[in-house]
Amino acid sequence: MQYPLSPDVKPEFCTTGSFMRLPSSRDNAKIAIVGLPFDTAASFRVGARFAPQAIRQASMLLFPYHPIHKVYPFEDTNAIDIGDVSVIPHNIHRSYEIMQASMLDLMSKGIVPIGLGGDHSVTLATLRAAAKVYGPVALIQFDSHTDTWDTYYDEKYWHGSPFIRAHEEGLLQPDKVFQIGIRGTLNHPGDIDASLELGYNVITTPELKKRGMEDVVNQVKEAIGDTPCFFTFDIDFVDPAFAPGTGTPEVGGFTSLETLELVRSLTDLNYIGFDLVEVLPPYDPAQTTSLLAATLIHDFAGLVAKKMGSGTK
Repeated sequence: MQYPLSPDVKPEFCTTGSFMRLPSSRDNAKIAIVGLPFDTAASFRVGARFAPQAIRQASMLLFPYHPIHKVYPFEDTNAIDIGDVSVIPHNIHRSYEIMQASMLDLMSKGIVPIGLGGDHSVTLATLRAAAKVYGPVALIQFDSHTDTWDTYYDEKYWHGSPFIRAHEEGLLQPDKVFQIGIRGTLNHPGDIDASLELGYNVITTPELKKRGMEDVVNQVKEAIGDTPCFFTFDIDFVDPAFAPGTGTPEVGGFTSLETLELVRSLTDLNYIGFDLVEVLPPYDPAQTTSLLAATLIHDFAGLVAKKMGSGTK
């Protein structure tokens, strides 16, 4: 049977709950959807633990072919959905161990995981797994916040600190880290400087608007080259008018169209994993945010399929 299932095989509303009704296993899988429903590290709004379910539900509105990349992202990669990792809501460190083990198992088999968060703390677990397989990796981070703040109420592990912890643990190649779309009010003038001092490349929303998409994309591609690269996408990169269902919204962001164009332009990189985080279904009554998130997951898979050279028609 061909996957994703088309509506003339079974109506979209008849589903087992996987992303676009993907199977949980099949031979030669190159992509795996993985739910990471941990949100105990959020600092304000909570509810991202329900995002994997909501994104999967919204994915029923998608069709299998990607007309921009000219691929079938999930069919060409024999993609699977292995369900949610069984995290422990009140224990971030044990949850990290569980998430890391799941991601390490996939990456060790050459499978590209696409994680459905969860708050942004979950990315640290995946980067730990990636470093064990690939060594320190490059990072593309779409976000309105740098998430390089050290502590929160003296706690070092929360959704505002994954990328300072990743630097301390040697998981990243700092000169190949790009934090794109940073904007909004700050606690103090040095917030962005914290990332720059780590050696990261910070491209704020005003800078991206001024320089233009093509110039920024060319910089990213030139710097990263063929280095194994992880792509993490915080949905608050998008303006809350287009993605209201998130924990720490920042106005003055990008439209859904601008976001898709930017992601789709980041082709030909050596992606070894993705995640999409900080979707909060309780603040997303019309599924606007979840549908955009599902579309971005489709795009991530399209980038992998295109890199594989599996273009069709």
